[in-house]
Amino acid sequence: MRTGLVVAGGYATRFGDGDKAVADLAGTPMIRRVADRLTPGIDRLVVNCRPDQRTAIEDALAGYAHPVTVAVDDEPDRGPMTGILTGLRAVESEFAVVVACDMPFVAPALVEHLFERAHEHDAAVPRVDGRDQPLQAVYRTDATVAACEAALARDERAVFAALAELDWVFVPEAEIRAHATLESLRNVNTRADLRAATADLEE
Repeated sequence: MRTGLVVAGGYATRFGDGDKAVADLAGTPMIRRVADRLTPGIDRLVVNCRPDQRTAIEDALAGYAHPVTVAVDDEPDRGPMTGILTGLRAVESEFAVVVACDMPFVAPALVEHLFERAHEHDAAVPRVDGRDQPLQAVYRTDATVAACEAALARDERAVFAALAELDWVFVPEAEIRAHATLESLRNVNTRADLRAATADLEE
């Protein structure tokens, strides 16, 4: 069994008014586009969010192809690592792919490859232009929960503090391109990004 974990609990201050997770993207809530892209490679979906987001997110995911669990943050917006931890605590499979809610172009073939690359390790993380992309990566559930808890116990909230505790591999750009385009890792951070993504999807 494989699980997809969509992290949606940040306040996304660069986006402006409204919840980015459920923003309309070419007629579909953005989080639903992410979830739908993950459908071929997973058996269950977990969504991490704030309490005030839950109803809108559940509405956006109504009728989804796989069972959906909503993992609500006890303390909202404490950073993506806390969101990952909250979400992974609700995961029952050995591995999960973690994807930010603002990555609507996530490529199923890249997700499949990340699962394969993570198999002998605790995580597989794409690397583009020398920068690791921990919010579109595959993690071993139990090991990553322990790593996140250890980092938070040290009052370290960056995802990279948890990665330091793990046996992880990076997936280089050439390898990413063998399975997908770099569009898979494209973020929608602002309203301008949303308009551009909408235009690309409506072409």
